[in-house]
Amino acid sequence: MKFKFLIALLLLSGYLKAQNLNIIPQPRLIVNGSGQISINNHSAIGISDTSLTALAIYFQKELFKAKGLSPAINNGDSKSTIKLVLTNTNQVIGGYSLKITPEQITISSSNKEGVFYGLISLLQLIKDHPKEADNLTLASTDATDVRDYQNVVLACTEIIDAPRYQWRGLMLDESRHFFGKQKVKQILDWMAYYKLNKFHWHLTDVQGWRIEIKKYPRLASIGGVGDYSDTSAEAIPMFYTQNDIKEVVNYAAQRFITVIPEIDMPGHATAANKAYPEYSGGSVAGYPNFTFNPAKEETYQYLANVIKETTALFPSKMMHLGGDEVVLGIKAWSLDTAIARMMQNKGFEDVGMLERYFFKRMTDTVTSLGSKILAWDEATQTDLPAGKTIIFWWRQNLPGQLSLALQKNYQVVLCPRLPLYLDFLQDGSHISGRNWKGVFNRYTDIYNFPDRQLAADQLTSNQIIGVQANIWTEKIASEKRLDFMLFPRIAGLAEAGWTAPEVKNEAAFTERVQAGLKNWDAADIYYFNPFNPQAHPEAIDFAPVIRKVPIAEKHSRHHKAHSKATKKGKKASAKFHRSTLKSKSTKNKTHKKRK
Repeated sequence: MKFKFLIALLLLSGYLKAQNLNIIPQPRLIVNGSGQISINNHSAIGISDTSLTALAIYFQKELFKAKGLSPAINNGDSKSTIKLVLTNTNQVIGGYSLKITPEQITISSSNKEGVFYGLISLLQLIKDHPKEADNLTLASTDATDVRDYQNVVLACTEIIDAPRYQWRGLMLDESRHFFGKQKVKQILDWMAYYKLNKFHWHLTDVQGWRIEIKKYPRLASIGGVGDYSDTSAEAIPMFYTQNDIKEVVNYAAQRFITVIPEIDMPGHATAANKAYPEYSGGSVAGYPNFTFNPAKEETYQYLANVIKETTALFPSKMMHLGGDEVVLGIKAWSLDTAIARMMQNKGFEDVGMLERYFFKRMTDTVTSLGSKILAWDEATQTDLPAGKTIIFWWRQNLPGQLSLALQKNYQVVLCPRLPLYLDFLQDGSHISGRNWKGVFNRYTDIYNFPDRQLAADQLTSNQIIGVQANIWTEKIASEKRLDFMLFPRIAGLAEAGWTAPEVKNEAAFTERVQAGLKNWDAADIYYFNPFNPQAHPEAIDFAPVIRKVPIAEKHSRHHKAHSKATKKGKKASAKFHRSTLKSKSTKNKTHKKRK
């Protein structure tokens, strides 16, 4: 509220000048200055605290990659061109100020996250400007001397900024198709560039188990075999070793991104049950071994061991247990005599009560380890501890689930299919993907979320902690298509999670997106270009079968991997290797392979 008042006051006073700096997400306050400053290889980065050294090194490396410039890092040098300062002010986590004067660039915050995001904003400004040769008479025409005297010139300005939400997330499904840690790291790089800070890693589902569990090695060696494209037993296992997991988690942490694992239960358990069939809850037509067995006490111990081993790998102290779409395979429970006997003994009137019993027991394991419970919105039906539960509202056609979660005092992350499922079509010209009766998830739709979708009292609720986009990969088998579905929508996601609604301007946003296309080109990203769709034709991994789903459909979802629809056409080939080997990915001949 204080920030809104400040902006309103500045607007009335004429102090806030119109300016559309090419920064995504849009900062809260931008004030034009006068003059300019140059950055070159003779510049230096000064830090007020040694704890900022890693941030200065990160910026130094990114600046070199972007412009070939490598300023030195000086501890406590007040005369440095770029000065990083930790203050004693009470700023929100991630809040920062960036002040550019003719003498110095100063980034200050009360927290390291804020300093990092200030550096990201500065990096975006620098990347938006070409290098210019100094008007100097050089003693030599040697190329090295010329390079040393090239500058990036920035106009003086002041930015005061802070995030709208503390949860700005992206989920990647690697059960349906596996991409490997190099691609995951690239995604984390872009998340950091757009100030996203939560990476939800969907590691288990019907098609594959992608995390090594040493107590149960067959989960990876057998459960990790195959994917949505290739379900044959001859396929190689694809999974992350525990060392891989630690490497990715550490890489993310350096970019102030928290990694949250998802171990889906009690449904979506087919890959796990392939490895350890003794814990299967049975099969029904179309959904073989879809659930874990709730009548076996051994099942709870088995899954508790999995949760414990997984939790030890992720410092986030958050465990996503899924909890969704159990209804798809729950009929098998009704046909099992042992399960029926258990229900009778415990007085359960229906399998829904049994489902909630199962989920409560597993969430008790999570909380006993000091972690928070994360789950899809079906879990609102289970009585969970309010202070330790985060619900992910994904079914926009069931607003009652959001209301119930808020009523129960759960924290909520908003990730509704419309507009935050990135496996959905993003343009009317596209033919491969999911489509909701002509409703597309465009990058501008994501940009305008959630203010056009939620009620006023929900928008102001402190229980809503943020937004998240989900990438389900049934129809995404290659890096090329993954990029095509993520960009430019990642820019809209950045603004949805960060930008204050009172400073949003869709026209200005589209200008900033268009200005930033050159950065994706430089990184060899095969993105959808909404300004010139023919520039990058749609990347298609599978035959163009569009599944049109009624908005009112209750149980169909993002990762409904068991569609009875016959697959048509020839699949694009996809070749993946174990993550312990050098990651390689299938490429279209028109798409150069990235290192």
